[in-house]
Amino acid sequence: MPTDEEIVQTAAEAAEGVILGHYKQSELTDFDVTVTFEEGVLDVDVYVNAPDDDETDADEVADDAARAAGEAVDELFAAEGE
Repeated sequence: MPTDEEIVQTAAEAAEGVILGHYKQSELTDFDVTVTFEEGVLDVDVYVNAPDDDETDADEVADDAARAAGEAVDELFAAEGE
């Protein structure tokens, strides 16, 4: 069973990877990924503030990043179960 720290780190890295896959870090005004894992519940909050003139929808990227975080944790648990 992965530790809470491993779960949080895995989720945060996955979310940041999605964000930085869509934007160069220098293009972002700000972004924040907050992950908690308490009592078996994963909570991921993603905020992306990108330039308005960008073709990529920042809200969509944030949603994709949160989903990727959850999927990464699911994969972590699956790998531990093998």
